[in-house]
Amino acid sequence: MVATAERRTGNLFAGLPESLPAERVDVLFDTGGVTAERIVSTGQATPAGQWYDQPRAEWVLLLQGAAGLRFDDEREPRTLGPGDYVFIPAHARHRVEWTSDAEPTLWLAIYVPSAEPMPR
Repeated sequence: MVATAERRTGNLFAGLPESLPAERVDVLFDTGGVTAERIVSTGQATPAGQWYDQPRAEWVLLLQGAAGLRFDDEREPRTLGPGDYVFIPAHARHRVEWTSDAEPTLWLAIYVPSAEPMPR
């Protein structure tokens, strides 16, 4: 008999809050170095002067709402809406400049191991 992983189901749109004091991150799965997260923002942004510099690559899909995502080598943020996705290489410094406060902004983020950092 072959052992199987626990089977789980859910709905990414279930239980979306109208407002939150801080961004909410729900880990959907974390296995084999790959992590998937549901992130809900309600007007939150990366604190001033702070940049994300992650050791793993990230693929992020915006499902609902809107956001401004900026990389440190870009002068202006990229405006993201439903269906927009971005691949963020490991160690690519980035920040969330803003998220919609008119409706929850829903992200699906998938983190994968990176064999080596991308050249800068």
